[in-house]
Amino acid sequence: MIGVNFATPGLRNEVNGEKLIFPCNKFYLGATNSRNQQTNPVFRHFISLQRKSFFRSSSFGKSLAIKILMGFFALYMLASFLGLGVALYFILEKQFPGSDPLLILSEYLVYWVLAELFMRYMLQKLPYMDVKPLLIQPISKSRIIHFLLGKTAFSFYNFMSLVFFVPFAVVLVNKDYPAIQVAGFVMAMVFIAQAINYTNFLVNKNEKVLIGLAVLLALFSGLEYFDIWSVTAYSGQVFYSFYSYPVAFLLPLLLVVVLYTINYRQLKQLLFLDVAVKKKTQAVSGSDLGWTRRLGNVSPFVRLDLRLIWRNKRTKTQVFISLAMVLYGLIFYTMDDFGSTSAMLVFVGIFITGIFMVNFGQFIPAWDSEYYGMMMAQNIPLRLYLESKSVLISVSIIVMFLLSIPYLYFGWEALAINTACALYNLGINIPVVLYFGSFNKKRIDLTKSPVGNMQGTSATQFLIILPLMVLPILLYLGIKFLFSFELALLILSLLGVGGFGARNYLMEFITSAYRKRKYAMVAGFGERNS
Repeated sequence: MIGVNFATPGLRNEVNGEKLIFPCNKFYLGATNSRNQQTNPVFRHFISLQRKSFFRSSSFGKSLAIKILMGFFALYMLASFLGLGVALYFILEKQFPGSDPLLILSEYLVYWVLAELFMRYMLQKLPYMDVKPLLIQPISKSRIIHFLLGKTAFSFYNFMSLVFFVPFAVVLVNKDYPAIQVAGFVMAMVFIAQAINYTNFLVNKNEKVLIGLAVLLALFSGLEYFDIWSVTAYSGQVFYSFYSYPVAFLLPLLLVVVLYTINYRQLKQLLFLDVAVKKKTQAVSGSDLGWTRRLGNVSPFVRLDLRLIWRNKRTKTQVFISLAMVLYGLIFYTMDDFGSTSAMLVFVGIFITGIFMVNFGQFIPAWDSEYYGMMMAQNIPLRLYLESKSVLISVSIIVMFLLSIPYLYFGWEALAINTACALYNLGINIPVVLYFGSFNKKRIDLTKSPVGNMQGTSATQFLIILPLMVLPILLYLGIKFLFSFELALLILSLLGVGGFGARNYLMEFITSAYRKRKYAMVAGFGERNS
């Protein structure tokens, strides 16, 4: 007869007269055994759990390949920041002779803070751990929270700041700057980076903060560029004070402690089993998008696309990135290396007016992969479905063109180039994007984080760059070289208008391509680990 008591692990039990000892649950952390010896450290177990979760995942091969690729990119970024940290002193010394390079850097650090907050919101993946299994174990909630918050302190983005400021500090010391004051400045920058990190932890789910940061960054840049108010003059004194008064680094340290405490208390209020397992419900506050009914038969599909874009973070991120890219032209229009009729400005025009087309359009119809098979089984005209995508992209091109009109400030050539590029995108590039979409067979899960997300990406996304970007630039270069700048823009515009004239034929051709690959696309979208 076997007598085993499973109720209390760690007690002695007898099996056919032999004594067995059942080990204590390894999750019983922070407790002591009968000899009052403490179990293994809690953080070691958490790290072990995450390591096992990664290696035992069904998509381990794909995850490993992506992490290796991202690792090479991370090394490149770290090397770039390291080189910039070493060279920046000499660059500033050459560009601003007679000025203190550290003071010049301090004046622009306010843009670093805003830009890093914006970048972290868009790109930084917050530390995630499935805590639901741990909540039914006798583990202190405080330890779980401290592990999560401590893990985010070692974010890659914090190391980017570190590998920049430390080499810059070494150069300063070699240039006879007082080592103690330089050390105080570097410590302050490190703690400011940590403060940005914990601020992002608080506001990561708030889109209003993202919009506010973008507006603030654009406002400061505009005030500075048009000499209305010198933001850098005032902010520079604040950051330079960390060098003048080394003990001032305690202020950003105090800010880090405050933000850490706020995060800790917020997470502790949410870390309960009933909060973790209950379904999230919320009232949808949105309009019925009645204005889309003016679009005719395609309006139901356009409404679905607009709701899909606004309710999922990956698609919503594409919208914010597209709007931010309106400022991309400032990089080129303010440089003397490019003339007013340079082919690079054609690239800028195609890019600015068609950025949403590129970001969103190249993954059509993978955005609908969750229910694409259901749609193909319904009596839904495929041509009508594709027309709705064309309408949505066309609206985005028109909006981006209207936002680019202020580039008229740099001359009529800028407006002429953007107009020709917008027409080319509307007439030629939209059919090209839709046609290449018929080759998309990889599923996109919109519930996944947009950070480092390669779902839906295939060779198609790389090949599409050739007809979208390279072809119009080569066409423009050839005509401009043989004839004139005006004729080159006229040809691009006429091609766009011609695309409108042949739209019916082009859409029939594209619809036929989708029909031929219909079953392959349905099968591909049905693969969960594709």
